[in-house]
Amino acid sequence: MERPENPDSAAYSHLVARTPLVRRLLAHNPSAFTYTGTGTFVVGKGTVAVIDPGPDDPDHIAALIGSLQGETVSHIVITHTHMDHSPAAPALKAATGAEIVGCVPLVLSDDGPRADAGFDPTYAPDRVLVEGDSISGPGWTLTALATPGHTSNHLCYALAEEKALFTGDHVMGWSTTVVAPPDGDMAAYMASLRKLLGRDDGIYHPTHGEPVTDPQRFVRGLITHRKQRENQILKLLGDGPHAIPAMVAVMYAKVDPRLHPAAGRSVLAHLIDLNARGHVIRAGDDWKLAA
Repeated sequence: MERPENPDSAAYSHLVARTPLVRRLLAHNPSAFTYTGTGTFVVGKGTVAVIDPGPDDPDHIAALIGSLQGETVSHIVITHTHMDHSPAAPALKAATGAEIVGCVPLVLSDDGPRADAGFDPTYAPDRVLVEGDSISGPGWTLTALATPGHTSNHLCYALAEEKALFTGDHVMGWSTTVVAPPDGDMAAYMASLRKLLGRDDGIYHPTHGEPVTDPQRFVRGLITHRKQRENQILKLLGDGPHAIPAMVAVMYAKVDPRLHPAAGRSVLAHLIDLNARGHVIRAGDDWKLAA
């Protein structure tokens, strides 16, 4: 994970055009997990859809509504229900009358290392979208693509008119995705990455980070990175049983120690996947190679 950059302050107060059909407003919640902040996307002109309205932050909500004066919001679209993505939806709906559409509701207790990664208990979609469902407006169409892994309810959205994909947290533009059990699932995440390789998207718009302009190469790199992490785990366990903190200390030696708890969750996700495939077993707090 990289240190967040300092974007122009206007990015937090006004919509910034990325392409003819896509604009972005940043929520002012930069962190080691959100990079420069949650990117709220507006698709279309005149009659628009808002993707991932962001956290329940009055300043961000006011900036978003102010930036949309004179336009009609027809849909509020949610990729998944982590607290930095969906909680602004009710306020935006109240201000615009738009319907909330997207992933299925999901509320789990989370004792993990990310304060922003809890699930949004207020999320109440007017319509749940599943794989292949579309919404549209003048000159734009968004089609849901199921991409579980980061969360079990995660959806990406394809913008056919620009061959673009809004990737939420499935593919981020600055770092690898945290896959945190019990809801995060490494096998599902890897399958969802491979699913993207079968598509011909020309650009990704992640919720965190900058656009990905060579999607196929980028996704192959993410898959390779996860395979490397898996091989690191197997190599360490080849030297004898290890507990997760000991593995993290070696595997993430160059990463800020404050991020080690989150890294441990991804290591656990790898171990659960390796266990399901018969490669490792758990022995108390340690993990070891299967006989």
